[in-house]
Amino acid sequence: MNKTQEFLKKHKLHSSEIDIKSITDDFISEMKNGLEGKAGSLQMIPTYLGAEGKIKPNEPVVAIDAGGTNFRAVKMTFDNNLNLVTENLQQRKMPAIDEELSNKEFFATLAAYLTSYKDVSEKIGFCFSYAVEMFPNKDGKLLEWSKEVKAPEVIGQMVGENLLEAMGTPEKKILLMNDTVSTLLAGQAATAGRKFDTYIGFILGTGTNACYIEKNKNISKTADLAPKGNMIINIESGNFSMMPRTDIDIAFDDTTKQPGRYTFEKMISGGYFGGLCTTALKMAAAEDVFSSETRVKMKNMDELTSVEVNNFVCGIDLPANTLTTVLLSKEDKEAAVEIINALITRAAKLTAASLAAVILKTGKGKSADKPVLMTIEGTTFYKMNNFQVMFEAFLQGFFSGENRRFYEIVEVPNSSLIGAGIAAIVN
Repeated sequence: MNKTQEFLKKHKLHSSEIDIKSITDDFISEMKNGLEGKAGSLQMIPTYLGAEGKIKPNEPVVAIDAGGTNFRAVKMTFDNNLNLVTENLQQRKMPAIDEELSNKEFFATLAAYLTSYKDVSEKIGFCFSYAVEMFPNKDGKLLEWSKEVKAPEVIGQMVGENLLEAMGTPEKKILLMNDTVSTLLAGQAATAGRKFDTYIGFILGTGTNACYIEKNKNISKTADLAPKGNMIINIESGNFSMMPRTDIDIAFDDTTKQPGRYTFEKMISGGYFGGLCTTALKMAAAEDVFSSETRVKMKNMDELTSVEVNNFVCGIDLPANTLTTVLLSKEDKEAAVEIINALITRAAKLTAASLAAVILKTGKGKSADKPVLMTIEGTTFYKMNNFQVMFEAFLQGFFSGENRRFYEIVEVPNSSLIGAGIAAIVN
């Protein structure tokens, strides 16, 4: 066993350390706690949105998407043949990423982005990719920021109401939803005509989250729901706290804005993966995994981005990569690749465990004729080195024998944005 392998074993970074069955049991237990209003790490937020509505032709809506690094808006309609028609697609930078903004400044920035859409429709579908407490009027109160957004005054505020006031159009109807919800709806629309047992939306990009369809009778924390109905539940899965964290995960978490929050997200998502790799590589340097010359350079190395570490292990644009200048020998480069790939493999297995739990919780997908449809969006899932292949291998491996379940994965371009528009049309 060489120094790199000893390091990975000592810090329990191998995917073999992950027991999917144990994680699914804990995840489902936390899901049930959240649905019953008990203490736990999964908020299980009712959305008051269903997945049964019919798309209406020739009804224009404004769809907007705020999450990660970008804010997008578009005019959307479906023609007489229910083909999607989009106009005036715009993309801007998400506010409060580079500097802290007040409540008024935050919503004024969003309103300015939407100036050209004010007269398009009385309905706005707003995909808002952060934890909100939803209300029956389809608006929501921000519970907390993730992804390092810096606008603390917005926490506790009604998002749709504040945006409409900033736009000067309080009479409009706004439907707020999470990006996983809009992704689920976009996948359902894209596969219309096919039979699926149920639907799941999953995001793994800058951050991570999942949603699924739950029976109202199981949502005991929420009063006055029609017992025979169902609704989409926003799990807020990135905050799951029972994943097996290592000393490296904890050391990295301590460098983030909110230590102890969204600890699962910090193990797998693109907004944090570069920082996690930086922590692991610097710890490896401190334990003499790398040459003395590399150790000196690595000590002063700035935090890497997820794109940098992924490009490095994929051999993309190496001359411009920070790691190329820091890692001075062939052996050092090989050791770094081994450590980064171990973290990617572990992330793929952790992700498989979380989605296996969601599928099991639905009780669906037991027949090959009616699989579960998982609509998945996010560059980390699709672009990270070999991630999707490893994810499916881990998930298929678990869903064999007594755990047998059937599922399909679909990717819908711009699903967060399209799903927001669909929600505004059908609800």
